[in-house]
Amino acid sequence: MVTEHAPPAPARGFDGARLLRDIREHARALGLSQIAVSDLQLGDTEAHLARWLEQGMHGTMDYMARHGLARARPAELLPGTLRVITARLDYLPEQAPAGWRALEWRRLEQPGQAVVSLYARGRDYHRVLRQRLARLAEFIARQAQPRVLRAFTDSAPVPEVALGARSGLGWRGKHSLLLHRDAGSMFFLGEIYTDLELPVEGPVEAHCGSCTRCLDVCPTQAITAPYVVDARRCISYLSIELDGPIPEELRAPMGNRIYGCDDCQLACPWNRWARRSPLPDFLPRNGLDRAGLLDLWAWDEAAFESRTEGSAIRRIGYARWRRNLAVALGNARRSLPAGDALQGPLEQALRAALPAAGALVAEHLQWALRQTPGAGLRAAAPPAPSTP
Repeated sequence: MVTEHAPPAPARGFDGARLLRDIREHARALGLSQIAVSDLQLGDTEAHLARWLEQGMHGTMDYMARHGLARARPAELLPGTLRVITARLDYLPEQAPAGWRALEWRRLEQPGQAVVSLYARGRDYHRVLRQRLARLAEFIARQAQPRVLRAFTDSAPVPEVALGARSGLGWRGKHSLLLHRDAGSMFFLGEIYTDLELPVEGPVEAHCGSCTRCLDVCPTQAITAPYVVDARRCISYLSIELDGPIPEELRAPMGNRIYGCDDCQLACPWNRWARRSPLPDFLPRNGLDRAGLLDLWAWDEAAFESRTEGSAIRRIGYARWRRNLAVALGNARRSLPAGDALQGPLEQALRAALPAAGALVAEHLQWALRQTPGAGLRAAAPPAPSTP
């Protein structure tokens, strides 16, 4: 939740089209990339969610099951809701070069490098987007005085992609993320629930066609079918949401990915049009766009707390951070030739950390030390270039 207001009801016959134009203009001034409006007709979202939960694909994310189908029923979450204002905020850093996707693929092929998902290299997006939605909600409250007005930034059971697709922000891609024809998928979503009957433009046409690149490239085959992601196999889930041991059979496919995974987005042809953000918040911090595994392994807990202040990474805590790095260090041992100059420092770092490691990290350190140098693990190769 960001804001909630309960002022007097709007006057009858208010000009919804004009208000929406004003909202969009104010949103642009706040740095938001796009605004659209959804009604509450979410089609088969509820049935899709029910099947996903029944199959246990949410893994240990108990809150998903706890909220149940309320996620697909906006008016149950906030009674009186008639419309959802959806917002897009691009996050590709402004400094990203024209060939940024190729550069990211190359980092995945360098076992000694640490790969952090692009969205997490700068400031925590929750803070960045939350502040802007709060200010937009305040503007709407002044302009229209709705009874119901509440903003969300990944803070409640909100069907973000379904609402984004219904509003026309984009269409749901086969990797389950929202896609925009002129902006790809490198953006965050936020919502404002309201009782203002703003005009709805409706969904846009999907443009994935027969493409299956996101399914084909997934290192752990987590995208089990078009539009279906089994979180239990997804590297983003394994490295962020999962608080216990990473299943052993999924460690090698993680490669050098230590926080999140962008592979399905890197493979998507539409991301050649991903838009760069002018916001300095999303510029990489602490060299996370170029850090080596041993550089990050050298952080003690105090350094981790200091250097992840204001970052989404802090939420996983130091133990999970070390767990993820231990897996990547083990994978580097397997990927690099037995005689590589990095092999000695890798083994030394792993062995030196073992005596003081807690149970979770120690188990992953032991696994890493069992990996045979030069066994040949390689990151997934990028798909051949093409146009959508």
